[in-house]
Amino acid sequence: MTITTFARDREIAWTVLGEIRPPLGHVYGYALAPVNDGTLVTSYYDWSSIDPVWKEAGIFPVLSEGALRATLGILARTVTQDHKAD
Repeated sequence: MTITTFARDREIAWTVLGEIRPPLGHVYGYALAPVNDGTLVTSYYDWSSIDPVWKEAGIFPVLSEGALRATLGILARTVTQDHKAD
């Protein structure tokens, strides 16, 4: 994994690297926005730069919308656990 965007308290995005050639070229991320009672987190993915080889293969989306939504629950549990440890 390589972090492609990092703006403290605003956004983090990453791409998954591996042995596959050509690389897939997709990005996942979280956009963060302050709200009165905490932080609004938006999960996103960007497949607009995937390699044409993979676009033609028809494998995208790799993850369903539901699977991406589930990452928000995982993130919330992780942050809550980490916060309780402070």
